[in-house]
Amino acid sequence: MSVDRSYVARNTRERERLRALVERMSDDQLRGPVNQHWSVAAVLAHIAFWDARALVLAAKLERGVPFSPSDVEPEDVTWINDATRPLIHAIPPREAARLALRLAEETDARVASLPPAKLWPLDPSSLINPLRAAHRGEHLDEIEAALGRQRA
Repeated sequence: MSVDRSYVARNTRERERLRALVERMSDDQLRGPVNQHWSVAAVLAHIAFWDARALVLAAKLERGVPFSPSDVEPEDVTWINDATRPLIHAIPPREAARLALRLAEETDARVASLPPAKLWPLDPSSLINPLRAAHRGEHLDEIEAALGRQRA
């Protein structure tokens, strides 16, 4: 029986979409708002933060260290996103964009290298969702909509 690894292609597609966005955006566009709380660069850094979390969890898995209760993502992550916002906005916009792309590349490579049987959903106890594309795509849609509003 073959294991569904379609997440690899989906991650690649959204990572390349991220790359194209980062490469075409000016520094002024990166500083522009997505909404009342987040700039474009900050949304990119937010994506990077959550990819970095996946990297940390993947490193634990590779070392054979069991996940602990403190590793579990809370159902409502609003407080985490709100707490990171001032730090994320302190990152220079172009650097935030580069960081988002670098961490997306690292995360996608790491996730693709892990045994699917040790990832969610094949392993319901795993804290690693290999489909990074869903979160990335959601925020890239928001950025593109904000850029469209700025042009209009």
